[in-house]
Amino acid sequence: MAQIVKPLGATKKKTIVGRGASSKGRACGRGHDGQNSRSGGGVRLGFEGGQMPLYRRVARRGFSNCPFKVTYTAVSLHDLDISYEAGETVNDESLREKGLIKGHNAIAKILSNGEITKALTVAGIKCSASASEKIKAAGGDVK
Repeated sequence: MAQIVKPLGATKKKTIVGRGASSKGRACGRGHDGQNSRSGGGVRLGFEGGQMPLYRRVARRGFSNCPFKVTYTAVSLHDLDISYEAGETVNDESLREKGLIKGHNAIAKILSNGEITKALTVAGIKCSASASEKIKAAGGDVK
């Protein structure tokens, strides 16, 4: 039976710096002199050598509506047609139960992708105009 031998150079001894001349002595891999060679040396995050840093060069003015933006999860009519039986009510709870929206903060909006063949009642969910027309045409109701 052949013995498994690791190739030459596969393992290397860990270099411990700063323990005398035999193991990367004197400067310990930090270079010779200067701010970064000292203990506790170095500059703070974002420092650019005295040049006006980027976070102060870029203007921050005005109002952003981003924190108040509402993001909807799109639900297509095709998905409703597959997931629901005729006469069922489509609301937030039923959409979560059927796995069409995930998370307790998700807000759904029904879009008119695909066709619907069943009469469904949509309650408490945003609907695009074309989707509500298709739902009503199939005999359903949008509240």
